[in-house]
Amino acid sequence: MNGIGRGIEAVIFNSRWLAAPFIFGLIVGLAGLLYKFIVKLAEFVLHLKDAPNSEALVGILSLVDLSLTANLILIVICSSYENFIRPINPADHPNMPNGLIRIGFAVLKQKLLGSIVAITAVHVLEWFMDIDHTANTATLAWLVGVMIAFAVVMLIVATADRVSDSGANKDH
Repeated sequence: MNGIGRGIEAVIFNSRWLAAPFIFGLIVGLAGLLYKFIVKLAEFVLHLKDAPNSEALVGILSLVDLSLTANLILIVICSSYENFIRPINPADHPNMPNGLIRIGFAVLKQKLLGSIVAITAVHVLEWFMDIDHTANTATLAWLVGVMIAFAVVMLIVATADRVSDSGANKDH
């Protein structure tokens, strides 16, 4: 390979570092979500004594929703770093959870879609639990429809990945 080709290859290969600011942006977003979680937790604890059971459940579901979203962001941060910036050596990080390293694209798609379905399900449940205060059945129907759509997409993607994996295994 000539010098021009190597130079072009180096520019292309090193352009992966342009994704690093996006990852840092997600880290800032995760910190902002932590702030929202702490505020929501404080509100929840302060109002828990006088809150009816349905409002307590909605408060808990709100916390679960924020936690699932934080987990989703963390998965994206770690997998993006490892897949596009630099590989992570598990030996250098013995306490790192296995679910944050060695995440291939197929597994990432399934984790992302699974998290989105779970977050959507929590929203639907949260809405349903608070239906006495917001009796808008059209909105609830849309929420359920979106959740079902995400679940169907997740099943289609998982099936496609399984079919492509079994096809790839037959070729080898």
